[in-house]
Amino acid sequence: MAKKTGSADKHVGVSRKDFLTPTEVAERLLIEPGTVRVWASKGLLPSIATPGGHRRFRTQDVEAFIAKRQGARHNDKAPSRLLVIDDDPQFARYLKQLLSLHAPATLVEIAHGGFAAGLKCESLRPDVVTLDLHMPDMDGFEVCEMIRTQFGTQKPRIVALSGFTTPENIARIKAAGADACLSKTTPAAVLLRELGFVADQAAVGME
Repeated sequence: MAKKTGSADKHVGVSRKDFLTPTEVAERLLIEPGTVRVWASKGLLPSIATPGGHRRFRTQDVEAFIAKRQGARHNDKAPSRLLVIDDDPQFARYLKQLLSLHAPATLVEIAHGGFAAGLKCESLRPDVVTLDLHMPDMDGFEVCEMIRTQFGTQKPRIVALSGFTTPENIARIKAAGADACLSKTTPAAVLLRELGFVADQAAVGME
């Protein structure tokens, strides 16, 4: 979808209420303003430029985007809720941005430790969990066993991600209940497919 360009002051009879700032859009979607700007730059969310060079969004375009996003959540082929469990803020942000770009209908939340993960799992009831193996308060092996106990046969898909994917670690985390164990340097397309997104979804927006 090509990005709409133009200037808000060129629309005769249109008030400022008909346009939203990136922050206002982010508040409606419960995401970071930076994610809104990325979507706009990718052409996923139409925007216009003010005379001062600021990005603005037509309210009707945002409402249409929200409706499309909510409708996509009913697609059985993709997870609707995903929890990132990782004590590395930079890697957690990378995963959230990756999913925001290629799976915007999926609600993504972050837990930076094992104890927080337990609370998030209870409130979010995720379809998929990404799990760091090495965290300070509770390691990934313990968290994985906790999730398996917490959900039983209804547990989410658990994909462990680590910089230390040794054969021993892979065997151990799978024994604890993980469905897969990947390196943190795994290509994005492979990671997205492993998380449960179909091939055409995983390819959206990739060069």
